[in-house]
Amino acid sequence: MGEKAIETTSSSVISTTSDSTGAQQGAVLGVIGIPGISGQRLALNQFFQLAGKLAGHPFVKVVVDRTEGKIHFINNNRYPFHADYVGEQILGMKVGAIDLEIDDFNQTVYFDKDRRFFFGILSLQKTTGEGPDTQFFTLETVEVDTMDRPMVEYFYKFCRGWIEPLIPTLFKPANTLQEQIVKEIDPLELPRIFSHELFAASRFIALNPGKAVGRIRAFKNEMDYKRVAHTIEWYDIVVMHRVPDDIPRISGIINAHHTTPLSHTNVLASGWKIPNSIQIGIFDRIEKENLHETWVEYVVENSASELSLKKSTAPTDVHAPAWKVNRVEIESPEIANTPILSLDDLRASDRYKYGTKAANLGEIRYVLKHGSERMLGFYRVARPPRDNLIHHLAKFLGVSETSDIASATHDFMRKTLRVPIGIAIPFSYQQEFLESSPSIQQAIGKLKMALELNARETESICLSLQQMIRGARLPDKIRNRIDSEIAKHLSGVSAFVIRSSSNAEDLQGFSAAGIYESISHVSKADKIFESIKEVWASLLSPRSVRLRHQVGISLDDCYMGVIVQEMIESEIGGVLVTTNPSNAKDFRNVYMNVSAHSVENIVQGSVLPIQMIYSTVEGGGRTLSLGDFPDGVTAAQSDTLQKLAFAGRLLQSHFSPDYTFSQPVDIEWLAGAAGIGILQLRPYSE
Repeated sequence: MGEKAIETTSSSVISTTSDSTGAQQGAVLGVIGIPGISGQRLALNQFFQLAGKLAGHPFVKVVVDRTEGKIHFINNNRYPFHADYVGEQILGMKVGAIDLEIDDFNQTVYFDKDRRFFFGILSLQKTTGEGPDTQFFTLETVEVDTMDRPMVEYFYKFCRGWIEPLIPTLFKPANTLQEQIVKEIDPLELPRIFSHELFAASRFIALNPGKAVGRIRAFKNEMDYKRVAHTIEWYDIVVMHRVPDDIPRISGIINAHHTTPLSHTNVLASGWKIPNSIQIGIFDRIEKENLHETWVEYVVENSASELSLKKSTAPTDVHAPAWKVNRVEIESPEIANTPILSLDDLRASDRYKYGTKAANLGEIRYVLKHGSERMLGFYRVARPPRDNLIHHLAKFLGVSETSDIASATHDFMRKTLRVPIGIAIPFSYQQEFLESSPSIQQAIGKLKMALELNARETESICLSLQQMIRGARLPDKIRNRIDSEIAKHLSGVSAFVIRSSSNAEDLQGFSAAGIYESISHVSKADKIFESIKEVWASLLSPRSVRLRHQVGISLDDCYMGVIVQEMIESEIGGVLVTTNPSNAKDFRNVYMNVSAHSVENIVQGSVLPIQMIYSTVEGGGRTLSLGDFPDGVTAAQSDTLQKLAFAGRLLQSHFSPDYTFSQPVDIEWLAGAAGIGILQLRPYSE
């Protein structure tokens, strides 16, 4: 809803089936220039006159003036922000004058105990079916609001008396604080519905907006897909309950079941810039409209209530996609004699020798030790009408704006985050190992020839090569050097994780999410060396070779580094992206997936994680979905996740490729008694 005031609501990530007739009516009547309606009960036809539309359903902004004992329903077409309406229509200020004091005004609205105004959002939800019983209103505050229990009860009861009585109104907690408050109140006194309940009932969610023309390929189970996987073409739009991680590059994805935007498959879809959505009941529609194997125009929009599929004519000549023409660039690696280094000795610029993943972990360890002026970048950028967001960061850190914010930030990061100790094995070791085996070298030559000729034997050659690498003896001089460095830097560690770190990942236009191997729970020395070879072999898997070859990345330019790292214990783990995937213009919030098991369960899509949003400006979070974890997170865990949200935003700033500090990052993490451990950081493609 814009950046001026605190206007983001939990509706921005929830989609239900909306009343299309009402929405069309609102689109016509909403252009009326009236500021809003006050002092009278809001009828349904008036609701549509005033309503805007978000995530597929209509909504109206609400202002309660406690001083006057009056409610205002705002015309969204005239006032996209609560504050503008209050400034001009209630306080009598000139147009735009409220902007000059917006942060002070927001403080009085969302944080003061004796506030005059309560701001809210009234949304009309519609479940499947027909008739009035399928409609209900949700009433919520803005997500950063710090209402206590008496305020919540007053706000709901006051508003309920001015809303169409024939349609139920349910209070929807907008943040974790309100979620706890609501749980303590009798549902008969305060009818409620939680965001995660709406999310679970949502029939459509836009995971990655976009448009594509392609051929529908629908598979109700993975066996059906595997049977014809070799026939999948780049122009296909694949429909499945759960699209497998080894999907080739295609033109669109439709999920028939709920999933997370941060699974490997969906991260790839984002990186590939292809439309991706969840649509419950899509198989019924495909069967009813006879869409399987037909060409369609597929459109995913954040504001829609369902995906759009329109039959299209198959092109007479299927041209190669743009990504086959615009080749991905890869930086030249260094494979000269390079030593194994502790992560403490790596910086981001070492990615040419050790891979992006290892270099980024080394950079984070450097930042935690030495600090970084760049970390403040995001908060120094102007967000009109604000000159910057520094005072919000200072408030979170508990220091004054005139203090040394950079020092306070460093202190916070040092106390909050850790990167498990480890060593980085450079590309040169993989190269030395491969060159030690003539048979492996001969097989690599055959693979290059097969790729050049686009031969069918490519996959079998890859599989054979991987097996040869796994079975080849690791030369003693390589093994002894690795063993010495592990003993030097990781003595006392009982469990290790062996991670891939390639130069052919996290590139502009090429995401390698889930392509390369990482192996956890390794303890014995022999198993460590077997795992290192397994990671090296993953660079030559049929899928990784195919995907790189499709975008013009030569096999000669690809190398694999390895991280041998301490494995840490945790209570929860997950993935954080420093953006709101459902609203790229939302500069406040970051999105988080949380699992009580492991990060791998999330990115592999084998569990539905808890999905949460946290503000990195005013603070505060909310639960979008409980997934497979009905108990959610504890209050203590939520506090930890709030710290992680701010830390992630600070890391985003430090790793920014430019000085807008706006490029989001994807962070894999674990959290437990020892704090928050960072496992991986890479750019996130919006």
